[in-house]
Amino acid sequence: MAKNVVVIGTQWGDEGKGKIVDWLTDHAAAVTRFQGGHNAGHTLVIGQGSNQKEYKLNLVPSGIIREGIECYIGNGVVLDINHLMKEVDGLEKNGITVKGRLNVSAGCPLILDYHVELDRAREAIRSKNKKIGTTGKGIGPAYEDKVARRAFKVYDLFLDPKDILSRLRETLDYHNFVLTKYLNSSPIDINKQFDSMMSQSEFIKPFVCDVSQKLYEINKLGKSILFEGAQGALLDIDHGTYPFVTSSNCVSGQASAGTGVGPSMLSYVLGITKAYTTRVGGGPFPSELDIDDEASPGFQMSTKGKEFGTVTQRTRRCGWFDAAALRRSAMVNGLTGLCITKLDILDGIETLKICVGYKNGNDQIDLLPLGADQTENCEPILIDMPGWSENTFGTKSWDDLPKNAQNYISKLEELCDVPVHIISTGPERDETILIKHPFD
Repeated sequence: MAKNVVVIGTQWGDEGKGKIVDWLTDHAAAVTRFQGGHNAGHTLVIGQGSNQKEYKLNLVPSGIIREGIECYIGNGVVLDINHLMKEVDGLEKNGITVKGRLNVSAGCPLILDYHVELDRAREAIRSKNKKIGTTGKGIGPAYEDKVARRAFKVYDLFLDPKDILSRLRETLDYHNFVLTKYLNSSPIDINKQFDSMMSQSEFIKPFVCDVSQKLYEINKLGKSILFEGAQGALLDIDHGTYPFVTSSNCVSGQASAGTGVGPSMLSYVLGITKAYTTRVGGGPFPSELDIDDEASPGFQMSTKGKEFGTVTQRTRRCGWFDAAALRRSAMVNGLTGLCITKLDILDGIETLKICVGYKNGNDQIDLLPLGADQTENCEPILIDMPGWSENTFGTKSWDDLPKNAQNYISKLEELCDVPVHIISTGPERDETILIKHPFD
């Protein structure tokens, strides 16, 4: 019987989902993306020594690196075809076969030129403390058009060109008004946008399929599917620190809606979390540390952990592990198990702290509040845990971990009420401690 696994981030993104998805693909027949767009950044490190290669993926599912795995982009993903073209070309130049393995839902909403311009222009006029930290790639405006029922989807590219042009004119009348009259930006030329769409249709046509049907058939054959999330649950449009969130649902339930499979097909939810916490862009961060002071543990997290965005290259903010935030993630995602990543980054820190709740005025709470304003005034309640001086990088078994590292992991399990099934101790596939396999 097929067992299908959903992999999601439990923090504010950048938890190391790409490596874990790649590592799990040896037990799956297919990997599918179900939300977000090319604002996702998944870095995979494959091989050893001089043969080691690094792959940076945005739209293409992380399973593409493993030969023979079918990859799908579900309808919940907003698609920039121009970016996909570049990503496919880059992978194939590096010897990765993409064509014939990558399948794209006909129902994906398109990211077009005006979405990118709207995204950048909006962020530009926001005051410093009001900036969302968007990647400026058109993700939010594309999702807005989808909800407003004026989006172009992949299947629209194959309509009569006259009908496409007519719809485009109507859509641009609206968006160009906003760009020029409100955002003080330049209008998008309709002819350039139309020509671009026609060119995109030629590229994307061989990749297009009914993803829902394909996944149903794979499951019916008793083969396993891996569902790959992007961003993190605390950036979810409904359940994150709104408005400092992304524009999609990043929680496990979106795996169903974003691919067109029934929820009963989802067998296991694996939550990925760093051994500490990071965040890119604006928004509240109760357990945040100073990353500029060399004496601060945050400096070690930032420098040793190479904490900068795969997509934006922006420096990530760093802080202690936030168990109260993780409990929120566990609730909304229905986590089956946890994978702890970057444990080795904490090597050498004499005393570790864990945020177990917050003080908010006279109140004490043990769960991350909903919304940014509600979280902004939260002060972390911290407990101490003894650190370890031993090197854990590359450790491959639980017994080989220092006792204090074991105690730290066990404490996270206790505080989050979710068992730890996997521990990552490095970027390579085999730098992983397996306690219980999600596909077993």
